[in-house]
Amino acid sequence: MLIVQKFGGATLSTAEKIRQVASRIGAQVNAGNQIVAVVSAMGSTTNELISLAQQVSPNPTLREMDMLLSVGERISMSLMSMALNDLGIKATSLTGSQAGILTDDSHSNAFIQDIKGTRVQEALAKNAVVVIAGFQGVSPVTKEITTLGRGGTDTTAIAMTAFLGAHHCEILKDVSAVFSADPRLVPEAKPLRELSYEQMAEMTFWGAKVLHYRSVELALRENVDVYVGPASEIADGTWIRAKGSTMYEKLGLLSLNSFEKVLRLSSSKAELTSSFKDLEKSWAAAQIPSPQFLSIEHGGGKCEAWITGPGEILAAIEKWVPSQKEWGLESGSWSSVTATCAGTTSGPLTESIMKTLATEGIKPLACRWTSLGLTLLVPADVRVRTIQCLHGLVR
Repeated sequence: MLIVQKFGGATLSTAEKIRQVASRIGAQVNAGNQIVAVVSAMGSTTNELISLAQQVSPNPTLREMDMLLSVGERISMSLMSMALNDLGIKATSLTGSQAGILTDDSHSNAFIQDIKGTRVQEALAKNAVVVIAGFQGVSPVTKEITTLGRGGTDTTAIAMTAFLGAHHCEILKDVSAVFSADPRLVPEAKPLRELSYEQMAEMTFWGAKVLHYRSVELALRENVDVYVGPASEIADGTWIRAKGSTMYEKLGLLSLNSFEKVLRLSSSKAELTSSFKDLEKSWAAAQIPSPQFLSIEHGGGKCEAWITGPGEILAAIEKWVPSQKEWGLESGSWSSVTATCAGTTSGPLTESIMKTLATEGIKPLACRWTSLGLTLLVPADVRVRTIQCLHGLVR
C-alpha cells in the first residue's frame, strides 16, 4: 500500500526526533508499505529565518524570502533521508521543484498548478522511500522557487497523494487528533474521530490550526482520505473523508475555533461592488492573501468590512493600509469565535447558543451564519470565556 505521510515541524525539532520518525517510517516499510514522506522545517526554523531576515532588512522582497524560507524544509528532507539510510532503508530526498511541484508565479502564497512527479515515481519503482520538502515548488514560467504560504506542507502532501493515487494521506503532528476546541483553552475538549471534508473546511477556515485550509479544499476536490494523528505512536486519530460520522438530522455543536484579532476596514467609496473589487485587486497586486470576511456593511456614503484571519495576513494588511487613500483601518479589541455544527444551524441550536451566551452576559457584536456554522464577533476580552461556555453544547 502506498501512503503519503506528512511530518510537522514539532515532530522533527531535534536530531533524536528525526531518528524516531525514521524508525516509524522504517516499520511501515518493513510491513510492506511504500512511503512518501513530506516534511516541514525543523521546529521553529521558519520563524527563526523570518527573524533573521528582518534583522538584515525591514522590507525583504518576497522573492528573496522564498529563497530563504525554502531552506528549512530542505534541511529536514536531507536529514530524514540520512536517518533512513542509516537504518538500512533506501531513501532519497527531493526538493519541491525536483518532485515536480509546479506553481503559479506568486511569491509567499503560490498555488499548485500541476505536478510532474516523474522522479518521485522512478524512486518508488526502485522501492525507495521518497522524502519531499513540503511548502515549496517552482514556477515553470519564471523558473523561480516559490512557497505555498504557512501550512503549505499539508497542501504539498495532499496534492502528492492525489497525483500518485496513494491509498490515503497521513498528517502526523504533535497532537493526537482533531479536537472539539483547543485543549489549552478547554481541558475537556473531545477528540473528533470522523469529520467530513466540509466540516473540516469550516473549522480550518475560521481558525482551527490543525490543518491548512487550502489542503482541506484540495482533499475535497480530489477525494483524498486524510488521517490526522500523532507522529509518536499509532493511535485512533481523526479521519477526514467524503462522509463523516452519520448524524442524519441530529443537531449539535461539533467544535469551536477562533481568531484572536478582527480588523474593521472602511472605504470612502459609496459603491459596494467596485470598492471590494478594487480591494481584492490591490491585495493580489501586493501578494497579500485574502482574509476572512465576517461582515460587509454599506450605507451613509461608505463601505465597511470586518475581517479576520491568521496573524501574518492581518499584519500585512495593517502594513498595506497606510499607502491607500480610499481605505481606513480600525484595529480594536475584537475577536471571532466560530461554532461548527453537526447537522445544521437551524433554530433550536442557534437558540441554545444565544441563551448560553446571555446567561454568561456575553453580547456578540455581530453574527454570521452558514449551513455549517455560526461565527460571532465578540470583544477580545471574552473570547476565551465564549469558547469555554459554548463548549458545553458540544455533542
